[in-house]
Amino acid sequence: MPSTVRRPVIALVLTACTLMATAALAAPTGTAQSARTQASPCDNRLSPPPPVDTSEQVPDGTKPPSPLPVPETPVGGDRLAECGLVLPPNAKPLPDDLTAASWVLADMDSGAVLASFDPHGRQRPASVMKVLLAMVVAKELPLDTTVVATQEDLDQECSCIGLRNGGEYTVEQLMQALLMASGNDVAHALARRLGGVPSAVRKMNALAAELGALDTRAITPSGLDAPGTSTSAYDVAVIFRAAMKYPEFAKAIQTPQISFPAPGGRGTVPVVNDNQLLGSYEGLLGGRTGFTDDALHTYVGAAERNGKRLVVALLRGQQQPVPITDQAVALLDYGFALQGSDNVGKLVDGAPQTKKKPTEAKPTETSAPGVPNGNASTKAQGNKSAMEAAFGNVGLPITVVAGIGVLLGLLMYLRGRRAKAARARRDAEQQEKLAKLGL
Repeated sequence: MPSTVRRPVIALVLTACTLMATAALAAPTGTAQSARTQASPCDNRLSPPPPVDTSEQVPDGTKPPSPLPVPETPVGGDRLAECGLVLPPNAKPLPDDLTAASWVLADMDSGAVLASFDPHGRQRPASVMKVLLAMVVAKELPLDTTVVATQEDLDQECSCIGLRNGGEYTVEQLMQALLMASGNDVAHALARRLGGVPSAVRKMNALAAELGALDTRAITPSGLDAPGTSTSAYDVAVIFRAAMKYPEFAKAIQTPQISFPAPGGRGTVPVVNDNQLLGSYEGLLGGRTGFTDDALHTYVGAAERNGKRLVVALLRGQQQPVPITDQAVALLDYGFALQGSDNVGKLVDGAPQTKKKPTEAKPTETSAPGVPNGNASTKAQGNKSAMEAAFGNVGLPITVVAGIGVLLGLLMYLRGRRAKAARARRDAEQQEKLAKLGL
């Protein structure tokens, strides 16, 4: 009698082990990320990893924004909720030395996601957030709109282009400098022209939501770290794909060099595109890099070969053993070599909207609080403005939704604990009955 009870259980266990071993042997190899199994926990499902410096400290008595709600249905398809490697059946081995904690490779035209790693894992964007700012600018401000720089723009934590206090620039000049050389002073100047930093950030977040980028919350217009900042590789790919539909954006992102008004007020200085792949990678359409101590290295870019256009987004990458741009190259090469139409999901569509009329696109020039920067004298002011932007962005409706999400999560957790306890009691009772029967 005992043997007849135990043998089916043993057989099931052996069968399960065999299936697991077979799946492990069949899994793609040849990449550093193959060690991160599909069963890895979703450490960044709600929010990015803890900061490593003081950039996300909040003023005393103030709480940071709650994490954005996680959609019940994964944006782009069910498989994109997976936290490890997400590959189609019988996929070829991935390139070696991929260190990014989250990445997405997708077809620019169809939106098909070809491969990914923790696509909806929430990370910090660093300067790839400027793509979202540039989209808002492209939607609202004519290229010949003028912007007068202020000392507040100059006081931003650099990288900076070198604006001149009182200098007058066109939106076209500033957008080019923003996308080519990642100027934080330029980002602040454009945000002021959009109605001030809190207003610009609200517009950025409204556009992200409109595009379906639901992991994304901007707190600063430049992508500098601040409490509540988040995005995902999936969202970055969605945003970049939509941005490339604006001719002024596509032109600026692939321009090698421009002449920019000199900080001294006389003559011009060259502004060189800092994307190292421009001119060195065949078919590159443009890209944007980023780095902060908390975000680490980030990159988004696109390329075209033989009529096939791909977009790649990588977040929280290391520069060793290979730079983040070389990892982007490896993934693009991998994508261009793929045959067939297998995919694991889809980038949601976000068509650009018609520009507003110039009379509607000129918000009042206002002075806005500074964003967080590295100067100790402006740290408190920077944190304050980041929080103002955050709560301005979240708003009452989203705050309520976030609160409901937290409560639902807590209820699900408690329900799970109760169910687990009930199962344990049933198992104990069953064991007791078997013991009484001598089984």
